[in-house]
Amino acid sequence: VTLDSKKKLLDENNKQKRNNKYTEERHFMKIKLCGIKRTEDIEYINEFRPDYIGFIFAPSARQITPEHAAILHKNLSIGIKSVGIFVNEPIDSVVRVTEISGTDVIQLHGDEDKEYIDKLKKNTNKKIWKAVRVQSPDDIYSADRLGADFLLIDSFKDSQYGGTGKTADWNVIKHTIIYTPFFLAGGINTGNIVEAISYVDPYGIDISGGIETNGIKDREKIKKIMNIINPYRFDS
Repeated sequence: VTLDSKKKLLDENNKQKRNNKYTEERHFMKIKLCGIKRTEDIEYINEFRPDYIGFIFAPSARQITPEHAAILHKNLSIGIKSVGIFVNEPIDSVVRVTEISGTDVIQLHGDEDKEYIDKLKKNTNKKIWKAVRVQSPDDIYSADRLGADFLLIDSFKDSQYGGTGKTADWNVIKHTIIYTPFFLAGGINTGNIVEAISYVDPYGIDISGGIETNGIKDREKIKKIMNIINPYRFDS
């Protein structure tokens, strides 16, 4: 048995374990467009209809207030879910901001541990996603045991919790057994999204910078990325 054949068998076993863990919903790729903050952004979202959008409540160029997010959320088409992104925020603050903004999902993008997540679950009925910045398989193994409903696997950059625009290490992700359904993030755009889907086989894709021009959400880029991913989202 050659090294290549062992690697191929591991890849197939990993994919099968992921598919066994996912629900029937797994048959269709999901997409989240993150960093939504303008009325125009919501208009684009309603036009092209991704599965999820992201409101960033942590310090960032894309940060939004809970009150403004609430206004945008009210104008969001039925069927599109909103995700609130937090970084090392006190639990009571996460709960308060989620209630004000009306977001459907909580995404933790900092150093939150299992104790934090368990405590948060006692204070909310929202789904909880946990972001992990990957350097090695151990980072994924640790995140997989935190009890989150979904993972968001992102690239690593020292002292930066997200939004790096840097592509994650797909090789590490592909060759790691991951039991929790995960979204792939980090430097995804129209030029590499198909490769990301076919190579990594995630539950979903998370994009922010890849649909922007000069830091602003770009309708044409959103249209193009949605046209590329839609065949993976629906039964053709």
